[in-house]
Amino acid sequence: MPIINVDGVDLYYHVQGEGIPIVFIHPPLLTSTNFIYQMNELSNHFKVILFDIRGHGNSSFSEKTLTYPLISHDITKLLDHLKIEKVFICGYSTGGSIALDFLLTFPQRSLGGILIGAMSEVKDPSLKNKITLGVKLAESKAHKALALSVSFTNSNTRQLFKDLYINAKKGEAQNIEQYYRYSLHYNCTDRLDQIKSPVLLLYGEKDKPLHRYAHLLHEKLPVNECILIGGVKHQLPTKAAAAVNNFIKQFVSNYGV
Repeated sequence: MPIINVDGVDLYYHVQGEGIPIVFIHPPLLTSTNFIYQMNELSNHFKVILFDIRGHGNSSFSEKTLTYPLISHDITKLLDHLKIEKVFICGYSTGGSIALDFLLTFPQRSLGGILIGAMSEVKDPSLKNKITLGVKLAESKAHKALALSVSFTNSNTRQLFKDLYINAKKGEAQNIEQYYRYSLHYNCTDRLDQIKSPVLLLYGEKDKPLHRYAHLLHEKLPVNECILIGGVKHQLPTKAAAAVNNFIKQFVSNYGV
């Protein structure tokens, strides 16, 4: 199992394929397993890089409080380890907020961004309530029960559910709580115009609560494409994998020069 030690924390990662590199960032509780369909397909065309955030999956506990800047820092250390200068950075759900943080903080390491059901801030009550529930369940060390629900909603086969759940319940409650909590307060909306790299925005047509963020990002980001994928809600990487992979292939091929 490939491991890199960053400031005393063991980070699990996996690299597959050759060519233009793409790093994928998972949301709280879930792990890099959530991108299995992207790994299997996109690695035929690009270098796909997956990793488990500190305190999640096969990565070890972080004594440092988990923040987006810390996770962005870890990504740069992983890229240095792999001797990769620039990447496309792809984040799913709140992992997309980390992708935005990376684009803002390390533009010199960025070829572009891919945001899947992402947000630059959390404003609406529905999303706030969901994230707050994650905070409370992790605080009370009931995250394994939440892992069951999150794994189920993100799976489309029995085997994928099993794999997602096994890896999600490995997570450290304290780090999971910190990731959820930071997501509640992060806001980079006023800085979106500083992102000069091209960004692909992918949202589910049925994911109505997230459409406000799709419109916001589409309006604020200087160079972007926004696509609604029909027949699906929020869980695009697993439940609309073919469409997601095709749009990523087109986008990376167009801008990855």
